[in-house]
Formats: sequence, C-alpha cells, structure tokens
Amino acid sequence: MSFRSIVRDVRDSFGSLSRRSFDVRLVGHHRGKSHGALHDLHDEPLVIQNGRWANLPPELLTDVIKRLEESESTWPARKSVVACASVCQSWRVICKDIVKSPEFCGKLTFPVSLKQPGPRDGIIQCFIKRDKSKLTYHLFLCLSPALLVENGKFLLSAQRTRRTTSTEYIISMNADNISRSSSSYIGKLRSNFLGTKFIIYDTQPAYTASSHVPPPGRTSRRFYSKKVSPKVPTGSYNIAQISYELNVLGTRGPRKMHCIMHSIPASALGVGGSVPGQPELLRHPLEDSFRSISFSKSLDHSVEFSSSRFSDFGVSHKDDGDGNMRPLILKNKAPRWHEQLQCWCLNFRGRVTVASVKNFQLIAATQPASSGPAPPDMDKVILQFGKVGKDMFTMDYRYPLSAFQAFAICLSSFDTKLACE
Repeated sequence: MSFRSIVRDVRDSFGSLSRRSFDVRLVGHHRGKSHGALHDLHDEPLVIQNGRWANLPPELLTDVIKRLEESESTWPARKSVVACASVCQSWRVICKDIVKSPEFCGKLTFPVSLKQPGPRDGIIQCFIKRDKSKLTYHLFLCLSPALLVENGKFLLSAQRTRRTTSTEYIISMNADNISRSSSSYIGKLRSNFLGTKFIIYDTQPAYTASSHVPPPGRTSRRFYSKKVSPKVPTGSYNIAQISYELNVLGTRGPRKMHCIMHSIPASALGVGGSVPGQPELLRHPLEDSFRSISFSKSLDHSVEFSSSRFSDFGVSHKDDGDGNMRPLILKNKAPRWHEQLQCWCLNFRGRVTVASVKNFQLIAATQPASSGPAPPDMDKVILQFGKVGKDMFTMDYRYPLSAFQAFAICLSSFDTKLACE
C-alpha cells in the first residue's frame, strides 16, 4: 500500500468523522457550515487515539509524513499535510518535527505560519484584492507566477472602519466574518486623524518570556478570540508603529515611511540573529482556512479596546549593550527619478506594473550592533507592495516579517493621507 494511498484513506476517514462519532470528541461545539474561517477548539483532544491509523509504528509514520511533506509542496495539494496533523496526537507531534516554519522551508502550511517570519532565502509572493464598495481587503497566496489571477490560497482579510478621529482595519482569518467579536480575529491597524501615524495591534504578545512590547490598553482583557498561542491571554498589544512624513500636496517628492517593529529586535538581521517568541504548532490546528474539517463558531464575548495614544510614537528603548532590545526599524527605499518617463521609479522585478503613490519597498534602516561589515540582509528588500490592476496589488515579503505584519503595513498604504498627498 503506497503512502499516498494511506494519506488518501486517512483524509477520507477524517472527512467523514460526523458519521463516525467514536473517532472524535467535541466539547461545547456542534457541527456546522463555515466559509473560510479558522476556529479553535477547547483543550480537549480532537481525536481519541483508538482509530486504525493511531497506532502505526513511529518509524513508518515518520517516513510517510516526511515523503508526503516533500511531495506536496504547493497548495491545494498541501492540505494533505494539514490533514495528517489533524488525525491524532501522535501524528501531530511527528508533523511538528517534520514540517518546518516558513523561515526555513519557505512554505505556509498551518495557520500559525501567518505569524511566523518569512523565508530567509527567498520571498513569499502574495496578492491583495480590494473591494471599495465593502471596504474590505483580502490577502491570497499566489499559486502561479501570473500577476492578474482570480484564484489563490486565502490567508487573511481586513475591513476598514472610519471613526471620528481615526481609521481602523480589523484583521481576521475569516474571509467573510470580519469583526473583533469573531473567533478568527487576530489583530488590527489603527491610524490617527491625518493618516500619518499607524499602530499595529496583535491579540498576542510577541515575546513569551520577557515581553518588550508596549503593554495592552487598560480595558483589554482575556476574551474568546482566535489564539495563535493557547497558553497566554489575548488582548491588544502594540507590536509595531508606522509613520509617514508630512508632505502636503506632494511638494517633498514621493512618500517617506518608517516602521518601528517592537516585536522584532534589530539583532534579528545580524549573523545568527532570530526573531524571539515565535508561536509553535498548535495542539489543535486551526481548521477552516487551511482545513481538512470545519467546525461551527462558538459564541464570542469581547470588549472594546481603549483608545490608542499616538503620543507613544518615538518611545525610547533600553539597550542591554548588545542591541538586543533595540527594535528593528524599516524605511522605504528611495525611488529614482526617470528622465524619459518623467516619474519616480523603483525596480519591482516585474511584480508591479501600474504606477501608484501606494507602491513601496521596505529595507532595514538600522544596523546591527555587532561590529564588522553589515550583513547582506541589510540591503535586501524585506517587503514590497504595488499595484498591478484595478483593485489588485501584489505583496511580497521575507524574513523577519510575518504575513500578518506585512499585510498590516500594506493596509496603511491604502489609507487616505490628508497631509501626505
């Protein structure tokens, strides 16, 4: 029996759990229809290990999953890897050891990958679809090299809400239900009135041991939202700040932006550097967007977050002498003036085809504290974003940004900037 047949049999068995109740135990949930959401489960085991595949010899199981992971490298075929991690505890543990994070394999497999840094050697290519009538934005993983495509692997969504003194973008892992009360809510982006300063909020603190991220607002509290790390309470954590220089009527040239990444130390780009506090593979894989089986949403109760104070911009950071606590600062790469075209130009390597004030490339603005020549990562484009068609934009990112962080930064470029245009 080939390993592909085994996986296909497992997927068929897992897909019919509703007809075989002895294989699954749900606490406080009932089976329902869901579209593109990622829902969490309680801390009870998803599948009781008394099925026919639960007691496979570890050596055989490891070989099967390893060969499957290597062969199914792209979506939608990669959903078979997610199905294997959803079978039982023993399968999940082996999948955790075999399936690497995007930083090392360059692939998005589990939903937790959306909050893990991108690849060091290469980029992850995505595209964003904007719906002006609904004020929504959807992030997709590119499945082909074509720029203008109508299909892709859904990753994240956002909805714009205009308030009296600010604008908010609610970010969710649900393609349809985009709200803070949803179990798929993972963060938000908030701007000031002029659209020159933005704060990225995460529902989880970036550091698990000693957090260096600014604390959450006074009214934030534990609530039943989607948890990337199930062992810490969710809240509203300031993980990054974005600022655009004042440029009334564009008299100072193209936009200039800076991003202070509180959740990423500047040393992450140095030799041997890393992004601390990365979330690990969930004990209960987030099922729906990367799903093999979906569950209905449970009732959520959330609270309003306190108002952001944009006076926190420029807050000082203590340094331990090695620069480990100094946050990474990104800046947009300065475009050059093209005499023949009479416009400002950047080399997007074919990934951007329409001129727009929203187009940008981000590079590191801070140097690691370590002595010696700057590492090559300092000159690489970490995030690029640009227009390719009506309401179609490309987004390419790499280490040390995650898909969630990159998406939030790109959302800031969509916002109207009264003092920058």
